[in-house]
Amino acid sequence: MLSDPPAAVQVATGPDGVVAGLSAGKGYVDVSTIDPATVADVAAAVRAAGALYLEAPVSGSKGPAEQGALIFLTAGDKALFEAVSGPLGVMGKASFFLGEVGAGANMKLVVNAVMGAMMAAFAEGMSLADRLGLQQQDVIDVVALGAIASPMFALKGPAMAKARYPTAFPLKHQQKDLRLAIAEADAAAQPLAVIAAANDLYVRARQQGHGDADFSAVLEAVKGQQQQQQQQ
Repeated sequence: MLSDPPAAVQVATGPDGVVAGLSAGKGYVDVSTIDPATVADVAAAVRAAGALYLEAPVSGSKGPAEQGALIFLTAGDKALFEAVSGPLGVMGKASFFLGEVGAGANMKLVVNAVMGAMMAAFAEGMSLADRLGLQQQDVIDVVALGAIASPMFALKGPAMAKARYPTAFPLKHQQKDLRLAIAEADAAAQPLAVIAAANDLYVRARQQGHGDADFSAVLEAVKGQQQQQQQQ
């Protein structure tokens, strides 16, 4: 699992990269979250060596990984998907085969774009509640009982209320995924007004030095905006 497209390309095709050791009868499974174009480039290099390729980005972070509860979003060579179904079953609670190379990356970007926007909205709601004199824990409890209940809010909310952001999924990686999703949407002529606005908050949070904190630290960017308004 690699952090970004350049890392994925370097590990696969760089000097002493994985592709150099591939041949017929071998396969390469990449669980990185990268853009579809990079996936296609790596797949082409792997297949040129005679091997099979499977992209398999995951939905889930540190906790699900430790619990063997990841969700694999795969695409590429179905024969390789079937061959590695055992190991995937140990590491994850579900595996989806989505079709041709690039489909896994697209699905992961859609999921992470929605997740990033949800967390940004939750952070704004928590900040608004505080500004209105409400207890943030009460917000967490009310949300947990309603139609917008989310395991993510229940898990992250209590720590956010204490301005603590233990890293499960780094904010810099969430922002990277939002950036990639926006780029794919632009190429497909698909407006993403809400997701683009959320990305702006994550960029602010990175500028404030929270890139290595959990992505829930986007709350600090919301607080920063509030402080700026109070100073005007």
